[in-house]
Amino acid sequence: MTQTNDSLLEQAKQGRTHAQAPYSKFKVGSALLSSDGRIFTGCNVESSSYGLTICSERVALFKALSEGATSFTRIVVVADTQELTAPCGACRQVLWDFCRDIEVILSNLQGQSRALRLAQLFPVPFGDHLF
Repeated sequence: MTQTNDSLLEQAKQGRTHAQAPYSKFKVGSALLSSDGRIFTGCNVESSSYGLTICSERVALFKALSEGATSFTRIVVVADTQELTAPCGACRQVLWDFCRDIEVILSNLQGQSRALRLAQLFPVPFGDHLF
């Protein structure tokens, strides 16, 4: 990984430490890089009403949007799993809506990583005909 990706990975790992996952125990962290160089972190936050749970990718994106960022280049997603964990379908849709075909770097705590484009994970996004 490049220096920027290393920094993103470290911030995603740090974000993961703040995850609130009392039900699933599945902690995820993300770090989203804006085009102007700012990094926004996120962690998953669970609710006892599971449908109200929010994933780390959307937390990072919503933080970024709420701080005025509107253009993004990549996101790193980190989980403590053997297999790399990709964003869920809802996150893929929201990332597409606001970030289009950004780079998505999947990583785990064992040091494995894989870089993909969002279009590889989400080849036929809803609403694409609207743009």
